Amino acid sequence: MSKRKLNRRQQWRIEKIQAEKAARADKKASKVESDLTTGELSPEQKGRVVAHFGQTVEIEPLSDDDSTIIPDPELRQRCFVRANIDSLVTGDIVVWRAGVDDKGVVEARLERQSVLQRPDNYGQLKPVAANIDRIVIVVATEPVPHVNLIDRYLVASETLDIQPTILFNKSDLIDDSNRQDIERMIALYRGLGYEVLSTSANDIEDCETHLLNWLSDHTSVFVGQSGVGKSSLIRSILGDQSIRVGPLSETTRKGTHTTTTARLFHLPKGGKLVDSPGIREFGLWHIDEHELLEGFIEFRPFLGHCKFRDCQHKKEPGCAILEAHENGDITDGRMQSYERIKATLGDIETFNA
Repeated sequence: MSKRKLNRRQQWRIEKIQAEKAARADKKASKVESDLTTGELSPEQKGRVVAHFGQTVEIEPLSDDDSTIIPDPELRQRCFVRANIDSLVTGDIVVWRAGVDDKGVVEARLERQSVLQRPDNYGQLKPVAANIDRIVIVVATEPVPHVNLIDRYLVASETLDIQPTILFNKSDLIDDSNRQDIERMIALYRGLGYEVLSTSANDIEDCETHLLNWLSDHTSVFVGQSGVGKSSLIRSILGDQSIRVGPLSETTRKGTHTTTTARLFHLPKGGKLVDSPGIREFGLWHIDEHELLEGFIEFRPFLGHCKFRDCQHKKEPGCAILEAHENGDITDGRMQSYERIKATLGDIETFNA
């Protein structure tokens, strides 16, 4: 499917926004140079981005083997970013120089081992977290989990070749009204071979033992809808009551955006965890149809076995995917998710972020 055509007003609006961004970047670059020429900078060293704040990033120092020297917040520093560096994201490894009065500077970004991205409101790919090796899709009994959003995250994880895990939070809210739906959903994804965990941020002991042990020795990112309790889980894991959490909206029962920027936390038993802002949609317009098919892991045994090489998996005779669906090897829900995502490929949509 070709990209959606923009009308003249939409095109003008996008060009205007891009021009404003370029002007702000030039102004920022001038300010950075002015600030840095008046200050003293340390020699170049490695660091990791632990948070992003508009025109500045927070950096922690690293040793030569990319390990944190001492995970001490006192050693972190807000830094400006050189104008010729592509956008930085939490988890990026950089070359930086510390300065006085919190005026350090990032000189370069090193190669990323992985990066999770999603489209922003203007159809541009926006990185969420870098150098991660585990994607944890957090869902909850409330707000009601949407299978299509879970499937979008799973497809994104598969395209990155990072094994995802689904974490059901708020298990203490499971009752007779929702137990059957939740158990059916858990059975679906476990049947596909995905790891599914269950916990509650209110169960401090479980978070501080089982969940913390599971997260240790990995760099994980929590993703999911607003309001599923990502920040609450991290607060329970770390025992840090200063981490902000927000209630669900009383009218919509949807989450509010308490976390506005991705932040990296060090875990007491080793490993790192990134808390990302919650979203309600996760676009996949930037992948192609082959990546989408591969992203649904139960489709893989049937790929390449259709009667026609250009099969669109709609109504064609001899379609291996459709036959697998009819035989029960592909569930109705997953087939519908595939079709919904496929309908958006190549189409730049506006998402509620």
